[in-house]
Amino acid sequence: MTISVKKNLVSEAKYTLKCPNAMTAEYITIHNTANDASAANEISYMIGNTSSTSFHFAVDDKEVIQGLPLNRNAWHTGDGTNGTGNRKSIGVEICYSKSGGAKYYAAEKLAIKFVAQLLKERGWGIDRVRKHQDWNGKYCPHRILSEGRWNEVKATIEAELEGLGGKATSKPSPSVSKSSGSTYAVKKGDTLSAIAKEHGVSVATLQSLNSIKNPNLIKVGQVLKLTGSSTSSTKPSSKKTSYALPSGIIKVTSPMTKGTKVRQVQNALAALYFYPDKGAKDNGIDGVYGPKTANAVKRFQSMYGFTQDGVYGPKTKAKLEDLLK
Repeated sequence: MTISVKKNLVSEAKYTLKCPNAMTAEYITIHNTANDASAANEISYMIGNTSSTSFHFAVDDKEVIQGLPLNRNAWHTGDGTNGTGNRKSIGVEICYSKSGGAKYYAAEKLAIKFVAQLLKERGWGIDRVRKHQDWNGKYCPHRILSEGRWNEVKATIEAELEGLGGKATSKPSPSVSKSSGSTYAVKKGDTLSAIAKEHGVSVATLQSLNSIKNPNLIKVGQVLKLTGSSTSSTKPSSKKTSYALPSGIIKVTSPMTKGTKVRQVQNALAALYFYPDKGAKDNGIDGVYGPKTANAVKRFQSMYGFTQDGVYGPKTKAKLEDLLK
């Protein structure tokens, strides 16, 4: 049975903000919304706000709503203005993921069937399916990842695709391929965070070993050291000071808090791909603890079960330090 799609497309007047580039899609990227709104509400909010963040489809327990035309790009994967995820992938948001429960799992089930339908329509195999995390390392789709079910979800999509008579494939689809030895050649779609996770090292260690200042600027074909001594003149143990974090509490105030301590928080959040938001086109490190930084802290807090108040304090600091070891 074909899944029908309701359309509530963004107006052409907002193309410059939401979907400025023509696109010939090559992938489908799956997200969890991290809140409990319906598909209709997700799309309405996306097309009506002034943020550049955008996506093509929202799926809830009852329906699929389309917000962007499929021949236009979306800002949904955080891999930059010219990133493959942002420029060549269809964004599918699964609703009700914050609280989970029956409505979420019904939405996920419908999304799985819908993604299989998209693959069938395009003659694609399961190798074209990505999670948000594959593009920039962000922990998304967070509910699927936290429940350890990404491989299960992909297998179910593949089974649905085969049931539709779609393209059978045994081609593996993770964005990071394992390598033997102590080096790894960066492939299309790789992120430093995903490479680090695959090979059991930290992002900070990879940066130190390969003298990488900006984790978002690795290049296809670049050969990374996975083990060994740091290639920089800075000792590995000193590298951690790049993410030295301030003590105390920092929050949005009037006038706004500014300075080195705020930059330290922003740099730590950016290293873990929480700052700025997934639709942003620059790193946003400005040393100002305003709404943008508070929202990044909220997203971080939501992923690790903290009170989502946007206030940087001892618990947030401790978790950031733990992740950046």
